[in-house]
Amino acid sequence: MAKFSIFSNDTSRRIAEADSVAVIGLGRFGSALALELMSGGTEVLGIDVDEELVQSLNGELTQVVRADSTRVEALNQLAIDEFDRVVVAIGGDISASILTCSVLLSMNIPVIWAKAVDDRHGQILEQLGVHHVIYPEKDMGRRVAHLVRGAALDYIEVAPGYALVKAPAPARIQGVALGDTNIRRSHGITIAAYQHGDQAWTNADNTTVLEAGDTILVVGPTRDAEAFAQLR
Repeated sequence: MAKFSIFSNDTSRRIAEADSVAVIGLGRFGSALALELMSGGTEVLGIDVDEELVQSLNGELTQVVRADSTRVEALNQLAIDEFDRVVVAIGGDISASILTCSVLLSMNIPVIWAKAVDDRHGQILEQLGVHHVIYPEKDMGRRVAHLVRGAALDYIEVAPGYALVKAPAPARIQGVALGDTNIRRSHGITIAAYQHGDQAWTNADNTTVLEAGDTILVVGPTRDAEAFAQLR
C-alpha cells in the first residue's frame, strides 16, 4: 500500500488513471480530506515533507510519500502531471504552498484546489491562477455562526446568499401535504427532503406529509431558510 520513496512513478501513474486525487500536505485538514476521499472510494496519493505524518498514514491511503512538493523534479517522479485533480492542503508554510501551486500550474494540472490560511494568502493563490481557493477555518467559523444563531441542526452555504439548512419540521406544516402548505410562496423556501426518526432520508414532494419529530432539509435564500428553521 504505502510507499516511502519518491521513486514510485509507476504506482502513481496507476493511481492517476483511476478515480483519484493527489493531496499535498497531510496535516489535520489534508489528512482528514484524504481519508474522507478514501472512504468514498476515491484513490489518494498523499504527499508531505514530514516523515512522521507520512508514517502515520501508512496503509490508510492508496499511496503516501515523503517528498518536497516545491521541487518540480519530485512531482515529476510522482507523475503528478497525470492527475486531473490536486489539492494543496499546506497551511503551516505559506511560501511552500505558493511555490507548490506555482509548480502545479506550470504542469498544467486541470483542477487545483488550495487551502488558504488568510485573505492575503488566498489573494496570492487566486492571482497565480489556482482554480479553487478554500478557507477551511474561515468557512467553518461562518458555518458555526449560523448554527449558533438559530435552531438549525446543520447548515451548508451552497452559494453566497443561498443555503441548505437541516432543521426540525415545524408544527404548523405537520399533518398536511406539503403541496397544500403554500410555504414556497409564503416563506420563499423549498423542503427538499425529510427524515422520519432513524429512517433513511427521502425526497419530498407535494404529497409528502410530515409528522412530529421529522427532520427536514430546507433550501432557499439564506435569510429565508434560517428564518424557517426558527419556526416551531
